[in-house]
Amino acid sequence: MMKAMQRFRTSIRWLAVLAAAAGLAACGDSRPAPVSGPKAFSFQGATMGTTYTVKVVAPSLSEADQRATRDAIRAALDAVDQSMSTYKPGSELSRFNGYGGGRPFKLSAATVRVFLLAREVSATTGGAFDVTVGPLVNAWGFGPVKRAEPPTEAELEAVRARVGYRKLEIDAQALTVTKGHPDMYADLSAIAKGFGVDQVAAALDARGLANYMVEVGGEVRVKGRNAAGTPWQVGIERPDSIEQRAQIVVPMSNLSMATSGDYRNYFVKGGRRYSHEIDPTTGYPIQHGLASVTVVASECALADAYATGLLVLGPEKGYALAAEKGLAAYFIEHRPGGIFGERQTPAFAALKGG
Repeated sequence: MMKAMQRFRTSIRWLAVLAAAAGLAACGDSRPAPVSGPKAFSFQGATMGTTYTVKVVAPSLSEADQRATRDAIRAALDAVDQSMSTYKPGSELSRFNGYGGGRPFKLSAATVRVFLLAREVSATTGGAFDVTVGPLVNAWGFGPVKRAEPPTEAELEAVRARVGYRKLEIDAQALTVTKGHPDMYADLSAIAKGFGVDQVAAALDARGLANYMVEVGGEVRVKGRNAAGTPWQVGIERPDSIEQRAQIVVPMSNLSMATSGDYRNYFVKGGRRYSHEIDPTTGYPIQHGLASVTVVASECALADAYATGLLVLGPEKGYALAAEKGLAAYFIEHRPGGIFGERQTPAFAALKGG
């Protein structure tokens, strides 16, 4: 499954505060919780190298409705994985990466849509988010092949020629993408999970379901209310690698949330810490003290991509851009003494009433 999801960024796991906030005990796959009034039906499984959880709140769902809902969820996730996986040789993205360029490459409407969304975020962040950064990630040893030493400047210079979102020509009408360099390699890891969440939400909408929570590898989208009739409560993980606990809990309805973190995937060489988050504009790992960035948006794909872009930009440039664009963003920064500092944009503060 799409293991590359775990290569480019650390997914912050969704914290199990939803059930507690709803005043019910979580139940097994597709079994309603024993509460009066609306019931929460849970659907769980594995996808894209991670796991997913979907909670649907409804007065009732027949066994047939539960099966149909489960099948719709799986179909939506499988379609994204089959199209955008870099680990499936037959996927659209793998075939795109395997061709030598020089001509437009036909893709599905969904994959082209993700490329377009990625380009939008790349342009807004000045290239801090870039789906062509894969060769640089690999050069630093965060891909399939590990390395004991950082790459030389000469190695990086050779790789940089293959990187740059502007080198991808996207034709939305013809549904094609053309490489500007024959050895370009695209990886949609930092946006495809969010897109998968959006696709599941669309499948649930098509079934007329008005209250649900979709979570894939830590990326979340909610609609309506939980079983208690209140907004869904979504936790943002405290960015330490010791244990999972909530730094803050955000009430949400009809919104998406994604977090990008920089505290689990790194190596230390010569007393210097090298992060797996590579700045595509420099070719080097980020060096600032930002630990994680959470973004809340209408589309989970956009929240997913912006979380990575703002993390790469850092605590000052990232915050300034988020505030300027009206993004609801929450920043957690490493501070001396092992403590964390936090900062939130006005749009994020408004989610909690300030």
